[in-house]
Amino acid sequence: MNTEATGPQAAGTDRAPHRRRLIGRVKSDKMDKTVVVETVRMKLDPVYKKYVRVRRRYKAHDENNEFKVGDRVEITEHRPFSKEKRWQVTRLIERPALTE
Repeated sequence: MNTEATGPQAAGTDRAPHRRRLIGRVKSDKMDKTVVVETVRMKLDPVYKKYVRVRRRYKAHDENNEFKVGDRVEITEHRPFSKEKRWQVTRLIERPALTE
């Protein structure tokens, strides 16, 4: 029987924790290194049995101030950056086309 530890626990480090990922649109970029991302999901109303739209806003960290209003982005859970900021923007999914 092999008694040596293999894998992530071999070096004494634990696996990285599972972090939630959400996709939403940037609604505000007025703060420094912070964007407000709004996610939308459909939830079944318990009384009327209809799907209603539920919106939720998250403050997310944007280190280089690179994301603008209207961008569709992915945010990932992170340790607290500040009192209200516990998410970090990980990638840009879609940028709206410029119309003139």
